[in-house]
Amino acid sequence: MSYQILDQTNRRQLADALRNDTWVVACLCAQWCGSCREYDAAFRAWAERYPQHHFVWIDIEDQADLVGDMDVDNFPTVLIQLGQTVAFFGPMEPDTRLAERILLAQTQKTDGELQQEAISSAERRQWQEECSLFDKLRDLV
Repeated sequence: MSYQILDQTNRRQLADALRNDTWVVACLCAQWCGSCREYDAAFRAWAERYPQHHFVWIDIEDQADLVGDMDVDNFPTVLIQLGQTVAFFGPMEPDTRLAERILLAQTQKTDGELQQEAISSAERRQWQEECSLFDKLRDLV
């Protein structure tokens, strides 16, 4: 299983997953959030079902320098990324079923389809500019 709780000592592991074109599924949460604590068990179980992907738990307060300008308004917020392309960014219900369907739909797309979608709307272009873990880690690792 590829699951990590991001901290200052293991960011390179996440950066390597992104550089190696591994699908990254990040949960952006906060320790004080009850919904996040409930989501954690489901997120870990989801990670166990998909060991070929890299799942990462990011506490937005502990990792504020990495999260930066990401617009995390609700918890949990999920980010799904392949390499430099953010395929999805948004709040989720505290249940992984919808997020899992989104991930499965994204992983079936070609690189060209992912790239086309990444620039298909103002919101998706904003994800590429403000939410890319690949770009954020480049400056920190």
